[in-house]
Amino acid sequence: MLNFFLDNSDVLFHFKKLDLRGIVAIAEDEYAGAKEFPDAPVNYDDAVENYKKVLEVVGDLAANRIGPRAAAVDHDGVMLQNGTVSYACGTQKSLHELAQADLMGMILPRKYGGLNFPFTIYIMAIEIIARADASLMNLFGLQDIGDTIRKFGNEQQRQEFLPKFSTGEYTGAMALTEPDAGSDLQSVKLQAYQNQDGAWFLRGVKRFITNGNGEVLLVLARSEAGTKDGRGLSLFVCKSGDSVKVRRIENKLGIHGSPTCELQFNDTPAQLIGSRKFGLIKYVLDLMYRARMGVSAQALGISQAAYEEALRYARDRVQFGKAIYALPAVSNMLIEMRVTLEANRSLLYYTAQAVDHKEKLEELIEKLKEEGKSFAEQNVELKQATKIANLLTPITKYVLTESANRMAYDALQIHGGTGYMKEFRVERLARDARITNIYEGTSQMQIVAATGTVMNDVLHDYFDAKETQTFPTRSGFDRLVECLKEIRLLFYDVLKYVLEKKDTTFQDIAAKDLVELYSYLIIGYLLLDDAEIDQRKVFIANRYILGALAKARSNVEAIKNGVFSDILHADKILLNHDS
Repeated sequence: MLNFFLDNSDVLFHFKKLDLRGIVAIAEDEYAGAKEFPDAPVNYDDAVENYKKVLEVVGDLAANRIGPRAAAVDHDGVMLQNGTVSYACGTQKSLHELAQADLMGMILPRKYGGLNFPFTIYIMAIEIIARADASLMNLFGLQDIGDTIRKFGNEQQRQEFLPKFSTGEYTGAMALTEPDAGSDLQSVKLQAYQNQDGAWFLRGVKRFITNGNGEVLLVLARSEAGTKDGRGLSLFVCKSGDSVKVRRIENKLGIHGSPTCELQFNDTPAQLIGSRKFGLIKYVLDLMYRARMGVSAQALGISQAAYEEALRYARDRVQFGKAIYALPAVSNMLIEMRVTLEANRSLLYYTAQAVDHKEKLEELIEKLKEEGKSFAEQNVELKQATKIANLLTPITKYVLTESANRMAYDALQIHGGTGYMKEFRVERLARDARITNIYEGTSQMQIVAATGTVMNDVLHDYFDAKETQTFPTRSGFDRLVECLKEIRLLFYDVLKYVLEKKDTTFQDIAAKDLVELYSYLIIGYLLLDDAEIDQRKVFIANRYILGALAKARSNVEAIKNGVFSDILHADKILLNHDS
C-alpha cells in the first residue's frame, strides 16, 4: 500500500536527521506532561517515535484517501448558495478523516486536545498532504489560526476556541486582505468599534480570504479612529454567523477545493486578541511568518507530485522505439527537477527548525519571567535566532514557490500535448502551483523582506565556520567547498559595488540577485552537510553547487553590467513606447 511518508526516501532522510532535542524539551516542559497526559512522551526517543507513527498515518491518508479524491475535488470545486459555502464531497470526507485521526490540532497543546507537536513535524505533514491535494492543505494548514489564539489570546479565549480546532469542529481563516489593501496591510480600513459596554464590533469588507467560510475568523481591523497606518490596527477573533456575509467566492485558476471568499462584516461581535494597536506590528506578522512556511511546504508537495508524474510518464511514453526517459534532453530535465527538489527540502526543514528554535526560546523566556528567574542568556540567544529566522523564512518561500512553478511547468512539458489535457494530473498541478508565489506575500515581497538581513550578512559567522570545517575526503568535496568560497567572494564584491553607489533605488533593483546569491551559499552548505551523512547526496550537492556557481556569475553580471540602468528611467521609456 502506498504511503507518502514511507515511500519518500528524501523525506525519511530528513526526518531521521532532525535534531529537535532542545525544542522538544521546552515544548514538553522537560517531559513533565507525561504525568498528566497518557499520550505525552517520557523522553526524546519516545517523542520521535510518536512523530513517526503520526506521519505514517498522514502518509497513508494522503496516498490512499486524499490523493485519489483530488481530481474530483478540483472538478467539483466549492459552491455558494444562499450565503452558505459548501466544500466538494471529497474535501468533506478528507477533513472528516483528518479529524478522526486527531490531526487537526497537531501544534496545539494537549490541554486543549492537541498533539503538541513541533512546528517542523507539522510542516512535514503539510508537505505530505499538499503532494496529495494542494487545495486541502489550505484547510489543514490553517491550524496556525488556533496557535495565534494560543499565543496571544487570553485563557478564556483559548478554552472557547482551541478544543474545537483540535477536534476539527472549527476551521479558521485569517481575514487580512481588503480590496484596497493587499500586501500593503497598513492600509486596512475595516472598522472595529466599541459600544457603551466596551464590547467590540466589526464593520467592513475583506477580500481574497482563504476559507473565509470558516467557523472562526481572525480579523485585522482599524481600532483607532483617525489613524492611517499600522499603529492603528488591532487583531480580533469572531465567529461566522448571520452578521458575516459571504458575498462571493472567487472563480480561480487553481486550488479549486479551497474557497476564496469576499466577506462583509455587518456589526459583527468580536473579541480583541492581545493588546490594542499590536494587530499588524506583532500578531499578524507572527501569523504570516508561519503561514509563509506553510505555503513553502505546499509548494514542495506540489513539486514532489509534479516530479513523480513527469518521471512516471517519461518511463511509460515510448517514442522512436524507446521510452522518452532515455532521451538526454528529457533525462536532464528530470535530473534537474530531482536536484532542485532535494535542495529545496534541505532548505525547508532547516528553516522550519530555525522557526521552532526561535518560538520555543520565546516560550521559555515567558516561563522564566513568570517564575521570576533570569533569562538574560536566553534573550541573547533569541535575538540571534530571530535574525536567522527572519532571513530564512522569506528566502525559503521565494526559492520554493518559484521552483514549484518551474517544476510544474517542466513536468507538463515532459508530458507534451497530453499534459495540457484535463485527464492528466500534471495539468492541475501546474494550475495549483501558480498561486504559491503570489499569496501570503508575492515573491517580490519576499525579496524585500530578506534584503536587509542579506545585506547585513547575518550568516557571516556560519559561513566562516563552514569554510574552515573539515569535510570528508570523498572525491569532489574540496572542489565544491572552493566553489562556495568563490560564490561568497562574488557576493561580497557585488554587495560592495551596490553599497558604494549609495542609491536606494539601485539597491532595490539589485536586491533579487543579492538574495539569490545568498541562497546559493545557504543551500550549498546544507547539501554538503547532507552529503556527509549519505553518499547518495554527493551527486545532489555536486550538481547543485556547480550550477549555483554559474548562476552566481550571472547574478553578478546582471548587477554590474548596467542592465538595470534603464529601470531608473522606466516611466519615460514605457510612456514613450505606449504612445
